[in-house]
Amino acid sequence: MESKLSSCSSFSLHHLLTPLPQEQSSSTMATQFLILTLLIFYTTLTFTTARDTNTGFVGSPDPKALGLKEKLSFSHFRFYFHERFAGSNPTSVFVVPPVPKYNSSTLFGAVGFMDTALTVGPEPTSKVVGRIEGLVAGTSQREFILLVVLNFVLTEGKYNGSTITVLGRNRVTQNIREIPVIGGTGVFRFATGYAETNTIFLDPKTRSTIEYNIYVSHYC
Repeated sequence: MESKLSSCSSFSLHHLLTPLPQEQSSSTMATQFLILTLLIFYTTLTFTTARDTNTGFVGSPDPKALGLKEKLSFSHFRFYFHERFAGSNPTSVFVVPPVPKYNSSTLFGAVGFMDTALTVGPEPTSKVVGRIEGLVAGTSQREFILLVVLNFVLTEGKYNGSTITVLGRNRVTQNIREIPVIGGTGVFRFATGYAETNTIFLDPKTRSTIEYNIYVSHYC
């Protein structure tokens, strides 16, 4: 193919560079100049593309080799988790206190961590299907808003060992909050979607019950 392109390029250049008769119109000269310009552009683009793709560290993997299905699946998961803020075994703790003047309002500046069970129902005694691990931080001086970084670690059935990662803005005072799903592992590789969360019960001094509905598209 390279020889054909070379022959074609040589022929075209020779033809285009041959002196034109004086009687040839200016429009014909303009047309040939345009063709020459396009030919040079195409040749430059071809060499640039070949150079850029031959980097030595970029490839095109086979999706099947990665365990990916050809078509996307769409799944809806409903989980509950139950935070304990006090007692001998709390599941959510603040390790950095808020800026003093925001201590009783927005919790601006506070940083906390959580590790608690995921259940299929709002009752603490309902079946456990995983854990939620992550961190939260107070990020607003005006409202009670948290930055949340959460990993939903599943332990049930074909999802055992797989995770869904949620990261975004949680406006706690809003009834239903929407947070992006940014990825996952295991059967949730290349996952995208969003989560809706709402507070079922909250006592800031003792405990809370939170519901998460996660809508996610994934290949497995």
